[in-house]
Amino acid sequence: MVKMSLEPVQVMSGQVAELKVAPSSNGDSAGSWEGKREFDKDHLGLTAKPKPVTGRRARKVEGAVFFPKPENAVTVAVSSRVLFRTEREQKVFEQKGVEEYLRYQIEHENEPFAPGPAFPFVKALEAVNARLRELYPESEELFDIVLVTYNHAHVGIRLINTINHHNLFIERFCMTGGSSPIGYLKAWQTNLYLSADANKVREALTEGIAAATMFMPEKMTEVSESQLRVAFDGDAVLFSDESERIFKAHGLDKFFEHEKENEDRLLDHGPLKGFLEALGKLQKKFYAKGQRLDCPIRTYLVTARSAASSGIRALKTLRAWGLEIDEALFLAGAPKGPMLEKIRPHIYFDDQMFHVEGAAEMGTIAAHVPYGIAQKHNSKHNTSAGK
Repeated sequence: MVKMSLEPVQVMSGQVAELKVAPSSNGDSAGSWEGKREFDKDHLGLTAKPKPVTGRRARKVEGAVFFPKPENAVTVAVSSRVLFRTEREQKVFEQKGVEEYLRYQIEHENEPFAPGPAFPFVKALEAVNARLRELYPESEELFDIVLVTYNHAHVGIRLINTINHHNLFIERFCMTGGSSPIGYLKAWQTNLYLSADANKVREALTEGIAAATMFMPEKMTEVSESQLRVAFDGDAVLFSDESERIFKAHGLDKFFEHEKENEDRLLDHGPLKGFLEALGKLQKKFYAKGQRLDCPIRTYLVTARSAASSGIRALKTLRAWGLEIDEALFLAGAPKGPMLEKIRPHIYFDDQMFHVEGAAEMGTIAAHVPYGIAQKHNSKHNTSAGK
């Protein structure tokens, strides 16, 4: 399997892939300043002459710019380091320190950052918003994207220029100057936080915020520009790690026995359940307009569970929660990468690095959810019965 760095947003095998979607993204810039890396300048995406900054687009209601209130929106907070590629700037910081780093950013503030791994996902969120605004012009039930960065406010000018360059609708920023953003995420009532910093992701999960660490695959699979596709693992992502603990402690036979005995008892919720609920709420707005078959949001369950022996409990739990999954794939331990390659999701969430690496090897943008018992066993050779 191709090697993937566990450092924040590093490309598989050190390559920077070109994203094959129309421009649009969001993220966090100089998050945790860890990890020494070597970079190939020709692949960093900043050597080209910058394009002119395009005009901003803002929706207006009664003469004022329209922004949804946090309590009404589905808020997605994205770190600048997963929205954009900032390896060159990271190298300046590591080699020359913060003052030279800030000076470099100011000198290059008219050069837009290249898209990062969260870029296609954010682009798809904006496509969904465009459809929602057509159907519900006055509704605040939309995706609201917040750019989160540890950067000093001086770097904000370059980030704004980059957002304008890519014609993104991101108006809400948190530039924390090195402080933790978690308190701000809670204030924004964040539904999902994507970052390159695994420690901050764990902190967010501890605070009850759905969160995942993003990685850049060596190659990028083309994804839809008109339909948001989100794929979830089951245990320790949508569901708790209860069943996974049985498997780790007692093996596969005991796991099957446990699931059979408890198939009518609901699984407890996992860290991403709330985000699936938020997606479902927006999906129902399209269904209400007769657009179920043309819905721009599609969700997937991709689990290593077996359908007949352990799948029924998962499906009963989702139904009891009132949640719909558009497609459910029970792989019975088969590799997830080939299936994800066919789905072509904008993002896939899994709690095991083994599966994240397998997905990334096939070109899927995968995000690690560091939650549950598997974190004590997470290694390249880790396997799972219920994932």
